[in-house]
Amino acid sequence: MTQGSVSVILDPTSQPITYAKAHLEDLGRTHFIGIGGAGMSVLAEMMLEQGVDVSGSDREESVRTNHLAKLGAHIYYGQRAENVRGAKTVVWSSAIKPDNPEIQEAVKEGKYLVHRSDILALLLASHRSVTVAGAHGKTTTSAMIAQILETAGSGNLVDPSYAIGGSVRTSRGVIDGGHAGHGDVMIAEADESDGSFEKYHPYIAVITNVEADHLDHYQTKDAFQQAFVQYAHHAVGHVVACADDPGALAVLRSLDDSEKRRAVAYTTQDPTQLPDLGAVRIVRIGHESVSAKGEQVASEESPDAANFPEHFTLTFPASLIPEYETQAEPTFSVPVELRVPGVHNARNAAAAITTCLLLGMRPADAVRGIREFYGAARRFEIKGVVGGVTLIDDYAHHPTEIAALLDAARRRYPQAKLRVVFQPHLFSRTHFFASRFAQALHKADDVIVTGIYPAREKQEDWPDVTERTIPDAADQQGIGGGWISAEPDMAKAAQDIAARACPGDVIFTVGAGSITTMDDAILAALRDRFGAADAAGADTEANGAA
Repeated sequence: MTQGSVSVILDPTSQPITYAKAHLEDLGRTHFIGIGGAGMSVLAEMMLEQGVDVSGSDREESVRTNHLAKLGAHIYYGQRAENVRGAKTVVWSSAIKPDNPEIQEAVKEGKYLVHRSDILALLLASHRSVTVAGAHGKTTTSAMIAQILETAGSGNLVDPSYAIGGSVRTSRGVIDGGHAGHGDVMIAEADESDGSFEKYHPYIAVITNVEADHLDHYQTKDAFQQAFVQYAHHAVGHVVACADDPGALAVLRSLDDSEKRRAVAYTTQDPTQLPDLGAVRIVRIGHESVSAKGEQVASEESPDAANFPEHFTLTFPASLIPEYETQAEPTFSVPVELRVPGVHNARNAAAAITTCLLLGMRPADAVRGIREFYGAARRFEIKGVVGGVTLIDDYAHHPTEIAALLDAARRRYPQAKLRVVFQPHLFSRTHFFASRFAQALHKADDVIVTGIYPAREKQEDWPDVTERTIPDAADQQGIGGGWISAEPDMAKAAQDIAARACPGDVIFTVGAGSITTMDDAILAALRDRFGAADAAGADTEANGAA
């Protein structure tokens, strides 16, 4: 397989470094700083699978670092200058600061310093690539595409490569988010957080939404929007975007006439309400038929209907698929059954199925493939049911994601009291979106906001942003009250929420940081209260096989 090349070698220290182009075989031993992170570990695994000598460092041992070590990576714990001395190439991410000792040693020794996005660009360049961008929905949509191709692909669509920032739950159990396959397709999330996604030139560029985030990097909403416009312009084949999202719709409108002829919009709206998209083809999500789990009835055609929280219809223009172009009707429709709840996931599925059709898959095969998608890890992931209390973990960390999560929970558990422990991610995001977080969380009945997960940021840079920021914003909007409180100690917040839960309630641990580590403590507290074991096979349709 012909390898692509890295087009840019970056240096976070702002010191001059020789511009270079590199092929995979030119990189030599490649060292990843922070190899246990979601983005880095996937790329490291793919390079290991392709025979590259890989090393990496991280602060502490984890499931990811242990997995990479088993695959042959040299793992160092703690970040020290000597860790990089055997490497030719050092890979860094935007979370790595210039004073990192491994960065400084790499500069001193004249090694290649390569941003993780350039490694991803190299891997994408050697495939017919699909990249998925958006403030939210990237992981789920990417995982759906990968699962459809893995399950139902044929010919050159079998065994795709993928770089997804999370594990995927299937009927065969949990599979890792990184894989170097033998097919010619590669699927990857396109990270907009630092603008690096503008480097990619995919065959298909998917845009789930363009809702302002990462304003610590972009400063303004207009700059954030323009980055997505550039990302769309770089697609060499097709653009697939959600016309229900104003930002993504604006990107579609920005395309020139030739680009619009290669673009596809998916929407829950009547296509006649989108007359200004020109030659953009429109896929309609039959949202009026999207149904809650409790409304479904098993039938001869779908005996396991209760396993699929969402049923809906996708209507495609016949021109989307060559074999349908000669039929008399201008459109064709396919019914879809989806195991993950929420209208937002119906949109994600529409993006995934449309993408697979553009890659050459038959509609019936794509629909069959998505039936085997049980969800991405930490997306509405049911961790257990104890004493009639259900515990669900979710990665949502943006107001829109939290609102969608709680809307889906209301549809799936219409009679339940919803209790949330929310760990905000980043001081900057908490500051910029405090009011919107309060509005989204108000969809729950009981919320504890716990200490902020700083990631790359420092508390001293945001002295006024604390766990009280969101409850205070709720008070300022007149929606505060006993439903929302603040508790800086995450462990105490977990114990408090478990102590308040009653049979029939649903508890959510929500956030992109370390809040997921509290799940075991909550389940243990529930067992202590109710003297009950976890329900056997609780909601296995959401979790996949054990």
